[in-house]
Amino acid sequence: MTDTMRLEDREAIRDCLYRYCRGIDRADEAALRSGYWPDATDQHGATSGPVEGFFERVRGAWARGARNVHQVSNVLIAFQGADRAAVESYFNALQRGPGPDGVDRQVHLAGRYCDLFDRRAGEWRVAKRVVVYDWVDHQQPFAGDEAGRFGLRQPIGGVFPDDPVYRIGEGETG
Repeated sequence: MTDTMRLEDREAIRDCLYRYCRGIDRADEAALRSGYWPDATDQHGATSGPVEGFFERVRGAWARGARNVHQVSNVLIAFQGADRAAVESYFNALQRGPGPDGVDRQVHLAGRYCDLFDRRAGEWRVAKRVVVYDWVDHQQPFAGDEAGRFGLRQPIGGVFPDDPVYRIGEGETG
């Protein structure tokens, strides 16, 4: 395998990680699912097992109006043959919204996604994810509404399909 092909593989893996972030933050289930193989497993805090269990939990949070921001960095990729890679990615996540009990919570999480990526039919996706938590900071959520929280900082990020990112290229981003 040439160095150029490995660079393309690395970029495809990073792109998959970024699609995951967009999906989870924008409540875009298609983008979120595009990061995982359908038979993937995910050990993600309160959820551990087939990835469908994680998706179900996330849909519940989205329905309650969660606001999320995920950032991924320090992506280390170790190829294990042509079609498998062990990938460690650091993350920072800011999460705010009501829990299943209706109580508003806000938390800053940091940790690492320890992923096993498989390439199938030329596409890289997560086959197995273990989320390792290295930092958690519970914070007091803002008591007011979004207009009070953000003030003149407009537009406010939203969910699929209303977030401005989905209008890039249409001549409208606000």
